[in-house]
Amino acid sequence: MDKTLKIAREFHWEMGHRLPFHTSGCANIHGHSYKLWVEIEGYCDENGMLMDYGEMKRVVAPFIDQFDHCFLCDEADEVMRPFLAGTPFKHKLVPFTTTAENLVFHFLDELWNIFKPFQQIQALRLRLQETDISYAEAERVRTP
Repeated sequence: MDKTLKIAREFHWEMGHRLPFHTSGCANIHGHSYKLWVEIEGYCDENGMLMDYGEMKRVVAPFIDQFDHCFLCDEADEVMRPFLAGTPFKHKLVPFTTTAENLVFHFLDELWNIFKPFQQIQALRLRLQETDISYAEAERVRTP
């Protein structure tokens, strides 16, 4: 009988952004101390492991590192995009508004591609915590 279970690891980084459409403070440049819970679900191997936590870090950390201490900018932001182009500041352009909801879907797509070769993994769930009191969640399940 196959044994399935879930394991998770938390990742942290600092990142700035803004929401140009917003009608309050979030329209301004600001940042967050982000936390991302990466949870995988799947089948244990003969040793009773789904994936070593060190291996999970090895595959996820390089993805997270590209966002650490950077400014995430919507390609459509006509104020920030030209400004950032003329600076040495670490920034990343994305084709979406940088809400927590859009971010968690983007991260899910990218991390699913990273985890896809690990056939024992049947599902990926992410919880992106933007502040101490708010988060967005999304999941993907392998289809047969």
